[in-house]
Order: sequence, then C-alpha cells, then structure tokens
Amino acid sequence: MSEKIGQSEIIDIPTIVEACSEKWYNTTLSQVNDSLVRLGIFEGEFHWHHHDNEDEFFYVVSGKLLLDLPDGTIELDQNQAYTVPKGVEHRTRADEKTVMLMVETRTVNPRGD
Repeated sequence: MSEKIGQSEIIDIPTIVEACSEKWYNTTLSQVNDSLVRLGIFEGEFHWHHHDNEDEFFYVVSGKLLLDLPDGTIELDQNQAYTVPKGVEHRTRADEKTVMLMVETRTVNPRGD
C-alpha cells in the first residue's frame, strides 16, 4: 500500500454515522503504521469468530456493545473499551444502534479466521 488511508484529512465521524442506514456497517477510517482504525455501526448480532494472529480493540463511541466471549458477556457503554486477545472466540451484539472504533492490524480478516 503506497498511500496510507485517511492521512492528512479530516474524518467527520458524525457525518458518516448520520448517513449510514445499514444495520451492520464496517469501514476503514485510517491506517496508522501497520494498524487500521475502523468505524463500526452495529445493530443486531455478528457471528462467532476469532482472529488467529491479531488482537482486536473496541471503543464504544455511542450506544452499548455486547461482547460475547467463551466465559460470558461483557457490556461496554459509551466511552468504554476492551481488547480481545488473538485466538479468543468472540461475537459482537448490539440491541440498539451502536457506534464504535476498532483498531486492528491491516492483515486482519474482519469476518474472522
């Protein structure tokens, strides 16, 4: 990748969120070194999955993220964050429209390994 995504430009997250009508939206906002900053707008549930070689960081901008893990469910409210270590099975859910930032390496498969 010769030109990094989202560098030297203003990224207006509220405008992106307002324009989104999808129940499950995931887009890359910027590349920072070898990591990607992604914006997720979720309502509903994703499938169980894991990432063999990458940790995954979730930061809730608005709403509430339910993060199902093998040992139970973690609830993340606005301005809370959690990192799922590589190899750990997980599933994200949201009962209401939830906006989050995710940080992961650019090699990650967002749908899981």
